[in-house]
Amino acid sequence: MTTPLAEVLEGQRAAEVRRAARALLKEPLLRAAGPSADAFRLVRQHASELREWFDRNTGWRLQVDAETARLYRTPGTLDDASHPAREASRAAVPFTRRRYVLLCLALACLERGENQIALGRLAEQVVLDAADPQLVAAGVAFTLERRDERLDLAAVVRLLLRYGVLRRVAGEEDAYVSGSGDVLYDVERRVLAGMLATRVGPSLVAAESADERLAELTAETALDSDDLRFRALRRSLTRRLLDDPVLYYDELTDTELAYLTRQRGFLTARITEITGLVAEVRAEGIAMVDPYDDLADLRMPEQGTRGHITLLLTERLAAVAGPVSLVELQQWIRELAAVHGGFWSKAAREPGSEPELVEQAVERLTALGLVSRTADGVAPRPALARYAVGEAVVLDPGVSTTRKAPKR
Repeated sequence: MTTPLAEVLEGQRAAEVRRAARALLKEPLLRAAGPSADAFRLVRQHASELREWFDRNTGWRLQVDAETARLYRTPGTLDDASHPAREASRAAVPFTRRRYVLLCLALACLERGENQIALGRLAEQVVLDAADPQLVAAGVAFTLERRDERLDLAAVVRLLLRYGVLRRVAGEEDAYVSGSGDVLYDVERRVLAGMLATRVGPSLVAAESADERLAELTAETALDSDDLRFRALRRSLTRRLLDDPVLYYDELTDTELAYLTRQRGFLTARITEITGLVAEVRAEGIAMVDPYDDLADLRMPEQGTRGHITLLLTERLAAVAGPVSLVELQQWIRELAAVHGGFWSKAAREPGSEPELVEQAVERLTALGLVSRTADGVAPRPALARYAVGEAVVLDPGVSTTRKAPKR
């Protein structure tokens, strides 16, 4: 039997909407030109449906014009520091506190500047703004007198190049860092205007502490009715299901847990419909699994020495019942190096490298929701059980044995 044309067209439309939604989740700022052109076209074509879905289910605003598509995405929780901005390089080094400050200062300078700017001129403006008494009192220092400061500014500029805020006209950042040249950029003002993803302007926030300022920047409408409170719960939980590798029930308030218990099927079905993510529901929580494996910013396992070490530590952690100290983790690395060191880089085999290797592994496992940090180490989380290695079973040729799945 042939499939009716209407069903075929509806299937194609749904697939396009799903690809567009995934593109926005992967890169919340898409441009009409460049590598994201195809994704931008899909988002613009289905902007109305996407805008309604994100507003209703997450509270994220979608703005689409002839040049850019911007999903103003805010995190599910304000205290999650496990997904930082990273260098636009293969190393993908996470941004430090100083680089975040430089990023904000650079954006402010570009907003006030002309349509073209040289890196040297941008640096001069950033140095002047960094001398603000409040920044100095907060311990921020930026004078361009050291090479590492120029490297930090270059990393910020490369991130803005990746986002499309800047377009390189001439020169290279490496020449500026070494002091042998400068770089000229075009400023893409429409992209620049879409960088800030807050509900209110930062200048309107009166709070002084960082936590209070974040709360005011992301505050929603006053929740003075049951409908508004339920809407806020739906949006908050959907954001966390989309953002967090695992949503653990013990991290929720009683109100959030009660709502999720009642509406779990509805929430996960809505997410699956628009993104293709599949809900994996366990006794301890929910993970939205990506069968296409291209939405995650961190993967497990990962290639290379660091990925191998992290995986080996993960297998050992999955076999223990309680917290493990950093000292014990470092000892594990020394033991593993004796067996697997031939596959590792030279730097990883050097004596004294264990603390850095442990910190890198713990940072990744924490971001993936597989462990939680303790006072002197880490404690395994339930999702870590998927990396437990069971005992090998040797079967005689031609013999079939059905094994029970391990308890989790």
